[in-house]
Amino acid sequence: MKTSERILPATQNYYLEGPKPRVNELKFAWRVFIEFLKSFRVLHFVGPCITVFGSARFKPDHPFYKASEEFGKRIAKMGFTTVTGGGPGTMEAANKGAFENGGKSIGLNIKLPFEQKLNPYVHKSLTFSHFFSRKVMLVKYSYAFIIMPGGFGTMDEFFETLTLVQTKTITQFPIVVFGKEFYQPLIQLIEKMAVEGTISKTDMDLVLFTDDFDEAMNHIKTYIRQNYVLKPRKRVWWLFEPKPVSLVL
Repeated sequence: MKTSERILPATQNYYLEGPKPRVNELKFAWRVFIEFLKSFRVLHFVGPCITVFGSARFKPDHPFYKASEEFGKRIAKMGFTTVTGGGPGTMEAANKGAFENGGKSIGLNIKLPFEQKLNPYVHKSLTFSHFFSRKVMLVKYSYAFIIMPGGFGTMDEFFETLTLVQTKTITQFPIVVFGKEFYQPLIQLIEKMAVEGTISKTDMDLVLFTDDFDEAMNHIKTYIRQNYVLKPRKRVWWLFEPKPVSLVL
């Protein structure tokens, strides 16, 4: 199947270095606007998605790579689109699982000086200049989230998603965290947060820590079927994309 990639406009890397001349700030705001606008245009009709987060460093022979590939396969069988950060490792694996099993596969890549090269198992992709706009897109079109083992980037994405759930910015969105042994110290930390009162126990109601694929997918299906009715759009998108295909759960 043909793969397409859209590279979004680059920006200079000093935008966090304090105030700049106003014309520079205006240019930066414009570039961010264009990055979002092009993202909306490319992703508007990709269908309901499930986002898989995880490390770029696991090789194809690693158990977590194989597990992520299995999730991509199962997401495809559900009729959902698999979305990842577009890089190697567990991201590549999830895209591959979807790509090779008849599902849609999307990669939202980021410009980095190392590691982050777009994997070949995507039907559509975008390459972002900014983490914040990329993270918005990784969440915006998804009905559930799967957190594979990972590093700082994965933790950033996991905790931002948790914060959105906690603050009810997004509601009733299930989160699966795969790899109980890997995440055991994190589980203990979260339990301590609840004991100390820095979070509520109910903040974790939608989060499932598991090593079981069936348990993970049933957790996702329960909330999707309970809380969402997906309807096909009947009008043509204003930027002339084709009408989407409806999804039957």
